[in-house]
Amino acid sequence: MMPSVSVVVPVYRSENSIPVLVKELAAVLPAIAGRYEVILVEDDGGDGSWQVIEAMSAEYEFVRGFKLMRNFGQHNALLCGIRAASCELLVTMDDDLQHPTDQIKALIDKLAEGYDVVYGTPANLRHGPLRNMASQTTKVVLQGVMGAETARNVSAFRVFRTNLRDGFAHFRGPLVNIDVLLTWSTSSFVAIHVAHAPRTIGKSNYTFGKLVTHAFNMMTGFSTLPLRLASALGLLMTAFGSVILAYIVLSQLFAFRFEVPGFTFTASLVSIFAGVQMFALGIIGEYLARMYLRVMDRPAYVVRQLTGGAGEDSE
Repeated sequence: MMPSVSVVVPVYRSENSIPVLVKELAAVLPAIAGRYEVILVEDDGGDGSWQVIEAMSAEYEFVRGFKLMRNFGQHNALLCGIRAASCELLVTMDDDLQHPTDQIKALIDKLAEGYDVVYGTPANLRHGPLRNMASQTTKVVLQGVMGAETARNVSAFRVFRTNLRDGFAHFRGPLVNIDVLLTWSTSSFVAIHVAHAPRTIGKSNYTFGKLVTHAFNMMTGFSTLPLRLASALGLLMTAFGSVILAYIVLSQLFAFRFEVPGFTFTASLVSIFAGVQMFALGIIGEYLARMYLRVMDRPAYVVRQLTGGAGEDSE
């Protein structure tokens, strides 16, 4: 018996690519799913994407649309779609046509081997050098957060069992990372290589700066790693200062040929230790800011409008 499949796509300024993607999914899904739906979450991109989604939901009964009140971010939009899904398996993919729809079956087949999450990792990234470097940096950070080797192979093209969302059913807050949230429910991850098509419509909205910010938000929002690094750096600088102090004291006691530098030497030490202290305080401040956001209980997303039905039975 074929599984039921929900496909969730966050949409941002993709009015030209969405019709093509939905058409591809309409051709692929009937052969691999007993029941299926496509959930398009429009993240208030300010273009005509929502009108296109409304047209797609009118043309295809399996298409459902959610329009968010403002731009919350890709992972926030994904969380909205994930919580709205009604099928037993959940596929997430981008709206830029770079994720091959014909590889969804391969991901589902791998999932059937007993895994809970399967990533479709690009064999060759089709981005610029800076974007590729930032993506790899983000994945290294994510590995420390997730505590899983597969983190280096994470991708927005993924399939997982829908019941994993029970592990973060009560999660609230503006900072969302789906891959981290999935680790709250399982440690059974695997990745397979898939083709990564070049982008032919529009341009990527993820810049180098945005990816660096995303990595920093992951570290301070879902991990205590930065606090541990600040502690280790403080310990290292304390040891460094102690060695220098011991050397100066011994040189004076045993009359080494060593003249203690004056203002420059002292100012350098003060600057180093002050810098370390400010760095540690900055890390603590970031965590306090995250706690403040949680206390405010800001939602991860707010839906403005819905369109479409509840899915189609292909049998």
